[in-house]
Amino acid sequence: MVQVGDSRPARLLLSEPARRYEEEPTLDFLVRAQGPWGNVETSVETWEGDGLDTFLASLAEDFRGWEGVRTWHSLCYDLTLSAEHHPGGHVKLTWGIRDRAPSEEWQFETSTVHAAGEDMRNLTTEVHTFIASVAE
Repeated sequence: MVQVGDSRPARLLLSEPARRYEEEPTLDFLVRAQGPWGNVETSVETWEGDGLDTFLASLAEDFRGWEGVRTWHSLCYDLTLSAEHHPGGHVKLTWGIRDRAPSEEWQFETSTVHAAGEDMRNLTTEVHTFIASVAE
């Protein structure tokens, strides 16, 4: 399980990584947002993690900053991530969670803020370990 952010205002949890089919690269996991307002959860479908750990690693490597917004998404867009570098050495990550197709009845977004250097490297390591626990 990977916890992203603290409990103010929302906490994100990635858990239960599993392969649907042993011979295929499909890797699914749950993403849950928890806060004082309640909980939302969906299953995320990826191919070997869709490079989420690589995306986070690129943000950590560019700790001095970048202009604009960088984005990532899972195979079916059930989890999206956008990253902005802010003055003072902080990275704002906006996590989007959507209901799975075909219903797609709801979507939820929350943001977490991380120090651009060590904090982002730690998050990258946690996500890589999470994905590798099943992917390899």
